[in-house]
Amino acid sequence: MNCSLEASTEKSQEVSREELHLRRIEMRGYRRSDGLFEVEGRVIDTKPVEFVPKSGGRTVAAGEPIHNMGVRLVFDMEMVVRDVYTFTEASPYSLCSYGGDALRELIGTSIKPGWGSTVRRKLGGSRSCTHLMELLMPLATTAIQSVGTLNLHGVDATDASEKPAKIDSCYAYAASGELVLRRWPQYYKPK
Repeated sequence: MNCSLEASTEKSQEVSREELHLRRIEMRGYRRSDGLFEVEGRVIDTKPVEFVPKSGGRTVAAGEPIHNMGVRLVFDMEMVVRDVYTFTEASPYSLCSYGGDALRELIGTSIKPGWGSTVRRKLGGSRSCTHLMELLMPLATTAIQSVGTLNLHGVDATDASEKPAKIDSCYAYAASGELVLRRWPQYYKPK
């Protein structure tokens, strides 16, 4: 089955829709002048109507951000987090601005396979802001994509057995796929 946005849009046009919520997530990667790298992620939530959160807090006008917050990770070429910054420009509750403090526990952590479980172990539950924590998964991908084209050593990252780390990391890099057969035939495994 081939799912496409076009087919989904055509189906959606058969019925009317009312927008209830808009979430925008933006990720950017940078090379810094000090030799380090930085990725920044931001989440902005808005609603088309005025409302007051169920737990009280501030009245949020239609189109005004409920959440406008983000995370910046500073890391080196070895993908080790060297610093973490968080910012909260809009949130439903004033105490939300403290929810990013715990993210500093990521300093010294490597952005590599297992990142997600490390993040959940260190920051899960009430230890940090859910919205900031949700940004950390795509921020890791953004970090990898940002430095991936630089590949200063010209060598593919490998695991402990020297197998290229990309193999079986996603659908396109399946060990049984054409890409692996062409690029690393010694690691190709037919289905």
